[in-house]
Amino acid sequence: MNYEPSTMNSKSILLTGGTGLIGITLTRQLLALGYQVSHLSRKAGKDMQVKTFLWDVAKGEIDARCIDDVDIVIHLAGAGIADSRWTDDRKKEIIESRTRSIGLIYHLLHTKKHKINSIISASAIGYYSDRDDELLTENSPPNTDFMAQCCVDWEAAVDEAETLNLRIVKFRTGVVLNNGGALKQMALPVKLYVGSPLGSGKQWIPWIHWQDVVDMYMLAIENESFAGVYNMVAPNPVTNKQLTQAIAQQLQKPLWAPKVPAFIIKLLLGEMSTIVLGSTRVSAQKIEDAGFSFKYPEIETALKEIYG
Repeated sequence: MNYEPSTMNSKSILLTGGTGLIGITLTRQLLALGYQVSHLSRKAGKDMQVKTFLWDVAKGEIDARCIDDVDIVIHLAGAGIADSRWTDDRKKEIIESRTRSIGLIYHLLHTKKHKINSIISASAIGYYSDRDDELLTENSPPNTDFMAQCCVDWEAAVDEAETLNLRIVKFRTGVVLNNGGALKQMALPVKLYVGSPLGSGKQWIPWIHWQDVVDMYMLAIENESFAGVYNMVAPNPVTNKQLTQAIAQQLQKPLWAPKVPAFIIKLLLGEMSTIVLGSTRVSAQKIEDAGFSFKYPEIETALKEIYG
């Protein structure tokens, strides 16, 4: 079945990370369908349709009114994984921006009357991290590197909702393809005629089109029997080389530059190089079995839509 949203809704949704790429798109969709949407943010919002409540995760401060009349919390907040080098302080910030933030909300829920029944949270395919050609399902064990530890801690923090008897949905999100983010960075060398696969080029990229991401969140919002952990990836993963070729084809640019050797990437990025050199082949079977139908299951049609 294709996900078809219902037309008018009176439910109220609170988003953390509502000003990120996914948060903005999801907010737009929710408003169009008649939901009431509010954001938790570090600074005042600009959208008149969205009420913004302030919080400061590092200081442990949150506007207690943010949960008033809210039905569902969607937790997307977290410091950018690849925004700067992984120093010890940065790693701590990456993890705590995800774990302490949801902890602040749970503390409120324990101490104040509310009607929230569901927590829908992002996680990431970093849970599995670098696993060569192994096909990874939701039952696969986590890896042991920093990326995996971050996701394990993140999911554990979200699971505290069990003590509040809330429905929990966690999406282990792959590389989201849209006009910004990872795709923009991957496409830039191709546009400049110096595009080439990274490392061996054989590493698997678990990608997903932004529209399928939004539709998956909508499915979790609207279907109250939907719960548990799901891989948020398209059903047809591609290698780094295949993705680079697909981008070049879409942009009608030649690929002539030699592969970028792994050791150069490791020199430039250090431990963070696992983001581009790691191979994570992830199964979408569970979400498909739950009735979700992808609008963009193939990389070619996904890129065609994005580049118009």
